Amino acid sequence: MRGKLQKFTAFTNTLLPHETRYLLSVQQFKDEERLAILQRIDHNAHHIDQFTPYDLAIDKRKYNHLKNWIEERLAAIDVDQRLSWMLETEQKILTDGINREEEKKLLKMIRSEQQGVFFNSFYELVEHYRHFLLIRLRYQDHQLVDDYLKRNREAYEQSRAIYEQMHTATSDIVGQYASQEAESQQWESWLTEVFYNEALDIYLRHLALVRLTFLCYNYRKYDILEEKFGYLEDQFLQGKYYSRRLLLNFYNSVLMLKSHYRDYEEAVYYGYLSIRAQNQDYPLYINNLCAVLLRLNRHEEALHLMQNAASTVKKTSNFHNRVGFVAFYMEALNRNGKFQNAESYGDNFLRAYGKEVLRYRWHLFFRFYLEALILQEAYPKVIRTAQKYRLLQRDKKYERNANYQATIPLLIGLARYKEVQISQAEYIELISGYAQSSAPTERQAHFQELLKTIEGWAPELRRSLRQVGGG
Repeated sequence: MRGKLQKFTAFTNTLLPHETRYLLSVQQFKDEERLAILQRIDHNAHHIDQFTPYDLAIDKRKYNHLKNWIEERLAAIDVDQRLSWMLETEQKILTDGINREEEKKLLKMIRSEQQGVFFNSFYELVEHYRHFLLIRLRYQDHQLVDDYLKRNREAYEQSRAIYEQMHTATSDIVGQYASQEAESQQWESWLTEVFYNEALDIYLRHLALVRLTFLCYNYRKYDILEEKFGYLEDQFLQGKYYSRRLLLNFYNSVLMLKSHYRDYEEAVYYGYLSIRAQNQDYPLYINNLCAVLLRLNRHEEALHLMQNAASTVKKTSNFHNRVGFVAFYMEALNRNGKFQNAESYGDNFLRAYGKEVLRYRWHLFFRFYLEALILQEAYPKVIRTAQKYRLLQRDKKYERNANYQATIPLLIGLARYKEVQISQAEYIELISGYAQSSAPTERQAHFQELLKTIEGWAPELRRSLRQVGGG
């Protein structure tokens, strides 16, 4: 029994709180023991830091039956599984491999128009099916399919137009995030309208929310997300628009929101939920969780997580996430006193992927790489690195970014001060110039933290730094 419960426990440890709460809302168990088990599952899913064991006295067959019931109920509402079925069916139609039972299911969906999600994909599937039917002289089924396509043609064309417009919006939003060479504020109202339009494909609506998240990051306008996250959460709890992929993304987005409002403990909670299962975005989720852990001074915990994730992250082809991971890994090593390890890790990555570092998140990477050098008092190497990669010139272009911090020039300035290339007065003047440009509340808070860090490295500057910082 214990072995069986270990498997059952491993299975339930992957369940997410919005999944278990939905399951409780739809269950109709007359068996009190089954209900008790489901309630315990829900309790453990919500309290991820404290596990309550399952009752070994209950017949193990009830655990097996409940596991099957959970998998079936979640599969029945999983929009990603619905999409997979559509794509497989389309392939079978195109290769003349669809069987009669699969056709019955498809025709039933066409009659009921209950496709609901991934409307564009379903419409295109039905278009292929229309050709399949007509060439086989199946006039009755063809008429049904043709009527559906004509009835929904306008909705499909509107959806396709929105999809194309979404690409234009994405170009502006990502362009601003990456280089500050575009504006994206103008897309906020349109994306909001798309997200709340329940007549549209859920895929389009989710694309709109992801882009709104990017947009709010560009402008530090996190307030535009709170109501939308609340709406999406309600949909998940009703079993609408559910997939584990979307839930994990939702948890990561909530982490960002909580972190912005400095509710770091709550951010960590959602961060751990976001990595309960691995998908293509796992490196991004682990990065964001560890960034919050480091902010909470939970350095050992962050390092342990990143060490376990390193082999998985190395396989990703997304260098934005990979460079971010290396940067936070160096920070975790620095915070754990492993300065040489951080330097060596950064050196190796720079040698292998120098072009990728400069293209993706170079500011984050060099922030912690230079910090590792300064913590070892390797000031000449800081200066050589800055010259080799033209960091000050890059930083000047980066100043327009809403998330800009003057970390790079102040670290380089500290190295030059320590090497007597500039005087103490010149370094303080440099700091004062950046202090005046860090007016927004959040940027000012980060700037104060940076001054405290510099003070720890150069105690002789304490009085001057505090005058600059107003302390």
